[in-house]
Amino acid sequence: MKILHTADWHIGKQLHKVDLSEDLELFFDWLLDTIAKEDIDLLLVSGDVFDQANPSQASLKQYYGFLKRMLGTDCKIILTGGNHDSASVLNAPKDILGFLNIDVIGGAPEDINDLFIKYTKKDEQVVIAAVPFLRDKDIRNAAAGESYADKIEQIREGIKSYFSNINTHYHQQHPGICFIVMGHLYVQGAQVSESMRDIQIGNQAGVSGTVFGDAPHYVALGHIHKPYAVSKNVHYSGSPICLSFSEKEEVKQVNIISVSGQHVEVDIVPIPKFRNLITFQGTLEDVKTLLYAYSPITNLVSLAEIIINEPDENIQIRRDLDDLLENYENAHLKIVKSKLNFLNKIRGASEAFEPGISVADVTPMEMFEKRLELDGHQENTEELKNAFRQILEELNL
Repeated sequence: MKILHTADWHIGKQLHKVDLSEDLELFFDWLLDTIAKEDIDLLLVSGDVFDQANPSQASLKQYYGFLKRMLGTDCKIILTGGNHDSASVLNAPKDILGFLNIDVIGGAPEDINDLFIKYTKKDEQVVIAAVPFLRDKDIRNAAAGESYADKIEQIREGIKSYFSNINTHYHQQHPGICFIVMGHLYVQGAQVSESMRDIQIGNQAGVSGTVFGDAPHYVALGHIHKPYAVSKNVHYSGSPICLSFSEKEEVKQVNIISVSGQHVEVDIVPIPKFRNLITFQGTLEDVKTLLYAYSPITNLVSLAEIIINEPDENIQIRRDLDDLLENYENAHLKIVKSKLNFLNKIRGASEAFEPGISVADVTPMEMFEKRLELDGHQENTEELKNAFRQILEELNL
């Protein structure tokens, strides 16, 4: 039996106002070809199917369009919800999709037995524990007056207990069958990219890779966008396309798991790059030279961020940069992000974010930290940041 592990599609994602639906559609084309070529029996999608809890009609159309195309294959699909997903949105068509060989677990069910899916094909059998993103209410009981540190520790213990119960159920109900666990969480040691939200349950409450125990033969994780092997049998597949400039050097991948009895082998299959993300850095003249010399061609228009580093504050430099952003033309390259740095700033001239930076390009946490800096807060800053993270989590921002 062959199983393909992917995650973090983030359908509906925009990168600095550039719609990435074309990138995903090219990935879906490649994925369907790979499923056919590799004779994949089971497709696992470990969370963050959508980028927003309330996806647009265009995002839903792309999602169902892919599932419709999958009906032409003999491949079963299991999808779980991530921290970006709404469990109710994913679960809404659950019963209909179930008749189409597609199982959806949008959020943690009350009965742990509902997470387990047994699949048999080609004289091989596996049991999947399709664990979605575990929200606060799924793993602990909140108490009035508790400290942030107490909350984090309770979350860690709650996650540990949850996966312990998963393993106990497996040993009691499915002993001897190849066991695969899906999950959407942050395991300590994995690298977080710019495109991931800075929320405490995702990052601050990171758990050890040993939290999954010895029972699973493979753990298919989502949430971290960089492909990463936590251990021999615990893997992040990463996102299939670059979702931020911090991911621009990564080779994206899917993991193919070959199952024979209780033995599994993992093969890494690289995903073609459909679009380049590039950073040009230097003085304004240096960057201009690099921009006008750019010639590589990919399937989709390359996206650029430019970082201008000049020694002295100069209003003419700002005007020249604005002129470059307004007039630069290249059919194969688009500037989507810019930043201007002066080594020697005139006091008081740059008290906030650099001119030209859109609010959409600044995360809520970066904005909050800048506010603390401008207000002169020097005490209790970490406590304030932690409190703000809790607000972001509650608002799902």
